[in-house]
Amino acid sequence: MFAHSAWFKSSYSSNEHDSNCVEVAGAFDVVHVRDSKNVHRRPVSVSHRTWSAFVRFASER
Repeated sequence: MFAHSAWFKSSYSSNEHDSNCVEVAGAFDVVHVRDSKNVHRRPVSVSHRTWSAFVRFASER
């Protein structure tokens, strides 16, 4: 579906194999989000606006 290099984790994520985190991949019209432990499941896709709002919300916590 997506090139492996297109996905990235937050710099705050652990590099441990069993860590819980998500990976994101930007596309022209959406941001794809997937579970790093289950990369074969279909990712969730959200608009850039929705992703920006989520990041802003999460950074205030």
